[in-house]
Amino acid sequence: MKEIQELIPLLESNKSANIIITTHHKPDADALGSSLGLWKFLKNQGFENTRVLSPTDYGTFLKWMPGEAEVLNFEYAVHRGTDMVAKADYIFCLDFNALSRINELGDLVRASNAVKVMIDHHQEPEGFDDYRYWTTQTSSTCQLIEEFIVMWKGRDAIDKDIANCLYAGIMTDTGSFRFDSVTPHTHRTIADLIERGAENSRIHQLLHDNFTFDRMRFIGHCLANKLEVIPELKTAIMYVSREELVEYKIQTGDTEGLVNYGLGIEGVEFSVLFIDRTKLVKISFRGQGKFPCNTFAKEHFNGGGHFSAAGGASEESLEATVERFKRILPEYKNYLS
Repeated sequence: MKEIQELIPLLESNKSANIIITTHHKPDADALGSSLGLWKFLKNQGFENTRVLSPTDYGTFLKWMPGEAEVLNFEYAVHRGTDMVAKADYIFCLDFNALSRINELGDLVRASNAVKVMIDHHQEPEGFDDYRYWTTQTSSTCQLIEEFIVMWKGRDAIDKDIANCLYAGIMTDTGSFRFDSVTPHTHRTIADLIERGAENSRIHQLLHDNFTFDRMRFIGHCLANKLEVIPELKTAIMYVSREELVEYKIQTGDTEGLVNYGLGIEGVEFSVLFIDRTKLVKISFRGQGKFPCNTFAKEHFNGGGHFSAAGGASEESLEATVERFKRILPEYKNYLS
């Protein structure tokens, strides 16, 4: 495995290289923000043959990001995306470290002869990459992209568009700067991005104060009718059926952040959201204190992630998944005391 610093002179010597930037399926603000931030930087440096290729669609609340109109959705353009991967000289893989996270696109990337570059902050990299900039000790992939740009060209290479994209990812992946992953370095990075044009108030409004009426009704329904607290284990759960997703016209991204509401309840240290996505029940885990969300997800629900934020999935029915979760949870009571 080679450090990413060694990649820079190779890129500098070939400005005509075909470069793809991709990220995990159903990208969030950190995934799309890091991808578009890097895309704009490379464009500014003269790498004209650079494109962001997303494995799936993403929430409409992310479509304000500079350069978003240039993103190609692989699901809607399989033949074109396949051809792009076949012709790629470099593939940057951002905010994920296992090729299964990009669905069918992962098989194409694995088979590609392109140089593969991973920039990520999640645990246990698969090892498909040739170059890597990776640590679990930073808040977001957007922060790593900021560091990569500074490493390569200095802070002056960050323009307003790049700053806005990177600010959005850092803000969301830190829970608006309240998670324990936030460090003094995080705040210094944010201050620098604001100095370079990041519109912090506007970004917050676009990401958090821009709900559709259906989404707001859905959140109200979940809080009123689907929220359950297990007080002796300091746990809150919500579970959503596929019928409810249809009834409230839920679109990609509309369930973003729903799991965090449980942590707003006094005494709750572990919050879980179950969503029936037809083929799988998708599960989001959020913790505060000493509960190891990533270990719990990995051991019981084929998942993983960060210590305080992880995800998993189940092939059982929604009801069976929730019941299994309730049976397992008491085994972790020492973390919830």
